[in-house]
Amino acid sequence: MPINLGTKPQHGFDQPLGLLSDCHRRIENFLGMMIRVLERSQHGNKPLEPQEREALEAAIQYFDVAGPRHTQDEEESLFPRLRASNDPNAHAALARMQSLEEDHRHADTMHAEVKQLCRRWLETGPLPVADSHRLGQLLGELQHIYTRHLSLEDNELFPLAARVLNHQQLEEVGQEMARRRGLSMPGPQR
Repeated sequence: MPINLGTKPQHGFDQPLGLLSDCHRRIENFLGMMIRVLERSQHGNKPLEPQEREALEAAIQYFDVAGPRHTQDEEESLFPRLRASNDPNAHAALARMQSLEEDHRHADTMHAEVKQLCRRWLETGPLPVADSHRLGQLLGELQHIYTRHLSLEDNELFPLAARVLNHQQLEEVGQEMARRRGLSMPGPQR
């Protein structure tokens, strides 16, 4: 199973909303990769092939490192600016943002269990039937949550942010995203 990290991001930190959407495509890609590995290995009942091991390791790494950063990008940089907006449309979206934050917590809990099961699989070989069933259940539930969650952000929340937030606010979001990744960007252009 070749590892496809997804397409190269189409956006940079100077376009934070586009970059957040690019990250959504990687979330879908890595989750899909985990599901395919589980399916190809007869639901964890046969030893992993080297490429499957590599794909599983890459997905675990992605959700361990990039996933939390993406959540921080939204919850610490984007959502607070939308909440602080005086725009009535932003206020109407507050309930959606709260629901999205609840999704993040729920997904984090499931990802922790997925990681534990995958580590066991990588370290000890084929999974017991109950564990492989649980892994499939968790991955399916994550896929269900992400389908709704990512669509809401990509199609409603990010376009709203593009209308409501000014250039400087979006620039600040991009700078904060870059700093979370140990990168620096020039300050806001005034």
